[in-house]
Amino acid sequence: MCHSSISVVTRCHKRSQRTRRQRNLGNLRSFQQTSSAVTSFSVGLWNCQSAGNKANFISGYANHLSLGLLALTETWIKPEDTAVPAALSTNYAFSHTSRPSGRGGGTGLLISENWKFTPLLSSNRYASFEYHAIMVTAPVKTYVIVIYRPPGQLGDFVHELDTLLSAIPDHECPILILGDMNIHLDNPDSADFRTLVHSFDLQQVPTPPTHKAGKELDLILARNCTTENLTILITGVRLSDVLSALHLEDNFRRKLTLSSVLEINRNTVSDKPAHSLEQLPWTFLRKLMMANINARNIKCAKDQPMYNCSFTDANDDSDAINPLDLITALFHCSDPFLQQEMVSKMSMCQFAVPLLLPNCDTQQSTLMLWAMRDLVKKFKPHSLAGDKTFVEGRIVEMGFPMVSFVRLGESSLPKSQTLNKLLSNPHQHNDAFVHCDMECGNVPRRISDGLVEVSWHLPSGSTDIGMFTEPVAIANLRGDGRLFKTKMSFLYETSAAVFIFSDDIEGVLSTLNNRESRAELFLVSNSKTKTFNMETLSDICSKHNVEKTNVIFKKEQDDAGFVKALRFHVKDVIGKNTHKMKVEDMADVARCGGILVDEDCEKCKNGRLDAARVTENIKDIREFKKDQLPLQGNIWKEISLLEKERCRLRKADRNQSIEHYKSSLDERHKELREEQNQLHVSDAMNKFIAGISKSEMERLYFLKWLKIQLDTLSRHNLCTLREQYKDCCRNTPHNKKQIADLDEQISNCSLGPEHFFRELGQLYECTCSLPENNPAQQQVQHLPALCAQMLLDGFPVELVDGDASNIPMKWIKEVLTKLHQKANTKSKILVLTVLGVQSTGKSTLLNTMFGVQFAVSSGRCTRGAFMLLIKVSLEFRSELQCDFIMVIDTEGLKSTELAASDTSYEYDNELATLVIGLSDITIINIAMENSTEMKDVLQIVVHAFLRMKEVGKKPRCLFVHQNVSDVSAHDSNMRDRKKLMEQLDEMTRVAAKMERREANTKFTDVMDYDPDKDSYYIPGPWHGTPPMAPVNAGYSEAVYELKKTLIGSLQTSENIRINNATEFLKWTESLWNAVKFENFIFNFRNSLVADAYTDLCTEYHTWEWSFQSEMNKWLITMETMISNFGVTEKNVQIKLLRASLNKWIHEASEKLCEEEQTILSNLEEYFKKKDGNVRLVEKYRQDFQTNANALRLQMEMSINHSLEKAVEIRDGMEKVNKIKDKQMDIIEKKVSELLKDCRERKADVSEDDLTGEFEEMWEGIMSELSAVPLPEIDVYQDVHHLLRSELSSKGGFVSEMLNTVHLKSSGEGEFIVKAEWFLGWTSVGKRLVSAATHGSMTHFIAKIQEICDGIIGHCDILISGHISVMERNNTGYHDMYIRHLLKAVDDQVKHHHQMSDECATFLKVHVCGRAARLFQKTHKEFNVRNDPQKSLMKSKPIFLENFLESFSEKDQCQKRAKQFTEICVKPAVEDYVSKHLGQAIADHMKMGDVGLTYSTRTNLLHDLLKQMLHEDSFQKYQEYTRSYGTFVKYWIKEQINKEMTSGEQMQRLQEKLLSEIVKKITAKITSISKDMDIKEFIHQFCSDLKDQLVFPRDALDTCLILINTKPDQFAINLKEFIEEMESVLGQTGASHINERITHLPHELLFSGLCGCGEQCPFCGTPCEAGGEKHRTHFSSMHRPQAFGTFRKTDSKKLGIDICTTLVFSNLKFRNSKTGDEWNPYKKYRDIYPDWEIKGDQSMEASDYWRYVLMKFNKEFAEAYNAQPADIPDAWKKLTTEDALRSLKLN
Repeated sequence: MCHSSISVVTRCHKRSQRTRRQRNLGNLRSFQQTSSAVTSFSVGLWNCQSAGNKANFISGYANHLSLGLLALTETWIKPEDTAVPAALSTNYAFSHTSRPSGRGGGTGLLISENWKFTPLLSSNRYASFEYHAIMVTAPVKTYVIVIYRPPGQLGDFVHELDTLLSAIPDHECPILILGDMNIHLDNPDSADFRTLVHSFDLQQVPTPPTHKAGKELDLILARNCTTENLTILITGVRLSDVLSALHLEDNFRRKLTLSSVLEINRNTVSDKPAHSLEQLPWTFLRKLMMANINARNIKCAKDQPMYNCSFTDANDDSDAINPLDLITALFHCSDPFLQQEMVSKMSMCQFAVPLLLPNCDTQQSTLMLWAMRDLVKKFKPHSLAGDKTFVEGRIVEMGFPMVSFVRLGESSLPKSQTLNKLLSNPHQHNDAFVHCDMECGNVPRRISDGLVEVSWHLPSGSTDIGMFTEPVAIANLRGDGRLFKTKMSFLYETSAAVFIFSDDIEGVLSTLNNRESRAELFLVSNSKTKTFNMETLSDICSKHNVEKTNVIFKKEQDDAGFVKALRFHVKDVIGKNTHKMKVEDMADVARCGGILVDEDCEKCKNGRLDAARVTENIKDIREFKKDQLPLQGNIWKEISLLEKERCRLRKADRNQSIEHYKSSLDERHKELREEQNQLHVSDAMNKFIAGISKSEMERLYFLKWLKIQLDTLSRHNLCTLREQYKDCCRNTPHNKKQIADLDEQISNCSLGPEHFFRELGQLYECTCSLPENNPAQQQVQHLPALCAQMLLDGFPVELVDGDASNIPMKWIKEVLTKLHQKANTKSKILVLTVLGVQSTGKSTLLNTMFGVQFAVSSGRCTRGAFMLLIKVSLEFRSELQCDFIMVIDTEGLKSTELAASDTSYEYDNELATLVIGLSDITIINIAMENSTEMKDVLQIVVHAFLRMKEVGKKPRCLFVHQNVSDVSAHDSNMRDRKKLMEQLDEMTRVAAKMERREANTKFTDVMDYDPDKDSYYIPGPWHGTPPMAPVNAGYSEAVYELKKTLIGSLQTSENIRINNATEFLKWTESLWNAVKFENFIFNFRNSLVADAYTDLCTEYHTWEWSFQSEMNKWLITMETMISNFGVTEKNVQIKLLRASLNKWIHEASEKLCEEEQTILSNLEEYFKKKDGNVRLVEKYRQDFQTNANALRLQMEMSINHSLEKAVEIRDGMEKVNKIKDKQMDIIEKKVSELLKDCRERKADVSEDDLTGEFEEMWEGIMSELSAVPLPEIDVYQDVHHLLRSELSSKGGFVSEMLNTVHLKSSGEGEFIVKAEWFLGWTSVGKRLVSAATHGSMTHFIAKIQEICDGIIGHCDILISGHISVMERNNTGYHDMYIRHLLKAVDDQVKHHHQMSDECATFLKVHVCGRAARLFQKTHKEFNVRNDPQKSLMKSKPIFLENFLESFSEKDQCQKRAKQFTEICVKPAVEDYVSKHLGQAIADHMKMGDVGLTYSTRTNLLHDLLKQMLHEDSFQKYQEYTRSYGTFVKYWIKEQINKEMTSGEQMQRLQEKLLSEIVKKITAKITSISKDMDIKEFIHQFCSDLKDQLVFPRDALDTCLILINTKPDQFAINLKEFIEEMESVLGQTGASHINERITHLPHELLFSGLCGCGEQCPFCGTPCEAGGEKHRTHFSSMHRPQAFGTFRKTDSKKLGIDICTTLVFSNLKFRNSKTGDEWNPYKKYRDIYPDWEIKGDQSMEASDYWRYVLMKFNKEFAEAYNAQPADIPDAWKKLTTEDALRSLKLN
């Protein structure tokens, strides 16, 4: 296939420069006609192989090139096809001839619409070829013939062509014949064809080869035209054809970007070879980005022609593409920044890189100056061999002699192979240039002819390694130089020497006539193929001004000898030639020769100018930083130190309050920020901000130019400083100060874009410290978005400032927030980090693995940590579950610069902890198998992993051993891995002990690590000695395997939780805050973890509430059944009740286990969730499982106690009930006998007579029944016995004390704590310690008094509750009430370790004395109320009334139904409502609109404290701090009352319960059979509802007296009265119902939220951990010690220090728990192991209590009998808003 564009000129005139430039047709040939008229036009020839699938493109392409004619062969248009010709006629007229039958074939012409022509239709059809001919009549008469001859033998072709040409009538008229003739003109068989062409005066227009063997198959023949002195470049394949075959055609317009190439997708780690041409570019780029030297060795795994038909003939299909074509295509389809990266990676692999990039369509070339601009090389010329100095710089800015190699015509010598040998030493061969013996190197080039590649040989200073002692550039022109005269001129002008390869020396010399060249010329030929006489060589060379010594022949010597001779000449040229040219200077030569320069685009030039404006005034980097980047200087470093000191408090003075010290730090911090704000934004920063605020491409150019210019400045500065340092060390080694100063300058001489972004961050940080309404705040709001865009563009962004060892958190926070927004909230991030010793190849590893651009220069090691984002393709996101992979590159551990610093190990720990905490996968980079630094590094790493495990994160760990080249390294190092594991395990135990997490005994306890699967051995990165060493192929392959493992693990891992940008931000913020404290594990408080824990607590409380509600309802049912035992059933033995109790207890146990299992199942499902932050609270799973078990046990104990209590009460009533039943039976029998007697007499008896007889009978019965007194109980004696039994284990003093105690007088007055109670309990020393701790002994006693008063108050509530139960259930005293009280006292006392045994004993006596007195009184009232005779007398009127009605036989249905409703059903329904209303109210509060308050204890306290803040009442704060539990209960009760009284909530709940029970009652009435007598009906009714309603026994007996009604009518009347009762009860006031609630809702709510009840031992704040059972107690908001009634010993002033700060200070404490020994607050867990006090990371979490103490300082001092506290100035500035803000933080 051939495509050509030519110009036809009808007179011998050269085309004007203007025409050439306008059309960019340097590849077009001009023809000259002998007439005087001048007409020019362009023509083209294209073997299109199916015009149908590219018709629009063909027409558009011809129009783009302004062609007058475009000849097409193999159009494949069928005769009946009209659509394709119509499509081709869009911009042109189309004339064609189809193949009459069969597939393929067809010829045609696209003719300009402005032309006039006539098709030359001929009836002649030729068997050997197809053709189409036209006669153009305007603009000039010309015959045009397009011919297609299929491949094969010539046959009759010459004869038939002769016939066709003879038919042309006008022999003077110009003729153009364009055709795909498939003729090899150098074959003997073509002699007849050449003769025919000559006979018709046709001239062949030279064209490049279109056959893979370098032959011409596509021909252009012309007559009556001249072709002298004109240049033509014709390519056999259009660029678009190759791009289309590679599926890159869209990328020619929309260029590939570096970000798109680095994107993670399924092919990123695919081992499948390319199966199609479409996959080849991506396979090449993937390998190239990993610097794989085999990147060029690629081809399709299966045969697939590049096009639907062959380039040449059907017998010669191509199934591959030449690597140079692929590289050329990719450079055309890449944006400038990807081109730069490709050149960089190619140079690392020692590949030659494009110097001049050809475009075969436009015949234009581009100098790739920008693409090479970022290449930095370091070498050591032989001239510096005696010195250690080396040369380093950008390759385009360094002047080297360039030696060019070209081919003119045919050459039997392999030029590129010869060059590779020329550049390689015998021990390190490298194929810099692609050659024919490489994979696919023999595939014909389609688009890369005219490509000029360049490679450099840079000496290492060793003559044994380098081939040349001085640097030299080697250029290689691809293709026949005769066809690329512009490029040849460029090379002549820029090269020191040009070596011309050709077999036709004489012919070559003839073409060099009149040349202008600055380069020395050398001719290289093969003597075996010489076409001249050696004897005449001297004459020929003299004739053409070529030195005879510059003619090099390969004679009989081997290749090595030939290369040696060639190298000799090159060395000679380098040595004597002073013509050295920089690549950037070549741009001027290129422009003069019409070659494009890639840096000439406006955006690139603007970016360069913008960057130059920033850097133009840099003379001294250190001074520039001070002047133009002042915010990141000493002020920022001091701020960083202040922030850490505020956490660690290392310099706090023991004589100064910690809070005052912190206040002074805050003031200094504020002053420093003010100093920063006083600094104006520098001129350089304004220009920098302007540069990054431009459009995308301009911004990218600006940043790249800025980096280039700053690197150049830094490198020059560093070189100068190194020289000075070296001179100083040599000449004045005693001048230590100067050496130290130079050393510091070297450390700080770097300057890059990161410093400008760091300044941006500080500008934003200090501006944020201003008031929100300050205009400066608005001026910086756009800056984070710019930095976020940098991240999205693939730029590394500084996370940790290595100079200040700090994170500008506000800046990073806003940048990541903007990133989240820019990504449309699709910002899920997986994090990967590499850790290792400095200068061990961490950055190189990341760059190789992901193709990224972290700085790797040994002169500028990474400082701090940088984060870089790599996009994940859309289709791959579902597998990785993320949108980006974040790669974090860190400063090396064990830095030489910090080695001498005391903070070196600390800094390494901080950095390691931070980045491991951020990572999902951490690579531990070990430079060598047995690195001496390995142990120190591993210690740091183990500490970091242990900390992460303890805070709920368990990242995966991979160990990478670099510089291990042995192929059997993995197997042979098994023993080493075992030793490594032993070391890791030992380090884990040591670290666990230091971190107080001794349960971790193995490395695998803290890390997912398999030593066999997670250990990788990677060879060194270089194959040989730099600078000429390429990247080691084994290194790239090993890194690729590591990358596959990483991506694979991310695909399959279920333990990795993906954070989006905002969640990653929260995690980062919390990690860094924790790192700033010395003791990480106990200070980590992550907002994500806190949120996750809150979510878990909320869920658990829901499950717990459901558990408790269900069991409470079940218990109410059981208690109801027990109360009804023997009442609803007749003739039931009470002894069965005891037997039933065991059954109910067993049933309760089963139900509790079932409910516990429900919670555990819910918990299990909760932790199976893969979304959210579930994994962060994994360590709390056991706590909540324990809580579920503890809840079951607690409920089981409570329920068993309630069941036993109910049975005891019912059993205790049995004796009373038996007496009543016996007497009632006697009376009812007597009344029945009287009634029968009166009826038998049948006399008219008046009502008065009947009444008289009844009275007489009643008096007789009462006289017969003896008074049976109810049993009396001596409660005092019973309580005394219980007390003695309870306290028997306390020692003899208790018995002695109880013998002297009089319970009747105990508890009458106030309980007064006495000091002597503590003398026997503690030593004098302990007593003094307590006195010192609490300010004085008096104060200590007052504190104990307060505790005791609280316990007494709590017991009073319990006593009242028991009495209420006795009165409501009409029961007497039971000893279980006292047992309950004694247990309650014990439960309260155990929370107060200050309480002595003596005090606790007297307290119990006091409480029991109060209880005994009240219980005795209540029991007496019970006996009076239940006196049998009195009960009978109460029933007398009912007996009389029923007697009279029975005698008169009146209908009693309505009356009896009403009576039954009033005295039986109604009380039972009221009792039902009372029992269930409390739970209903609690459910409403829990699940209703205010449910959030009661979802967790934290939420409850937040709302409570917020309300207290608004109420501004000292009294309430005092009550809260003194009696937390009582106050919270009361507050909940208040909130319930408020909620229930608003909107008649109580009324609605009451009506709902009424409706529920009435429906059940009505349903039972309907369902009971009416075929029984009325007593059986009523008993059945009560029995069916025995689990719902408690029917009063006496009332039920009363209703059954002499009842004799019809059940059916009774049922009807009963329904009516039930409905009436519902209406009446529904209107009962809420207050009335509230008084009778048995299960108090505030008690129910508090019991679910009170938790363990523990309080901080220092400040008294309550524990916030979920459930009652947990391993550690913690609180998010501690308070000043004043609220723990702490006073200073000397001044008696209230203490203001807060335990969240004290536990990080160097202060100490002592109390009874410490045994009178001083204990550091830092080691508080030695004394209180169950408490975990985390640092106040926000520094504002305790502002609420600071504000409260500041406001009520005097009041609290008065209340605690102390002096007011010294309030720090910072506290005095706190406002209500600050207090509220601190609540939100918690």
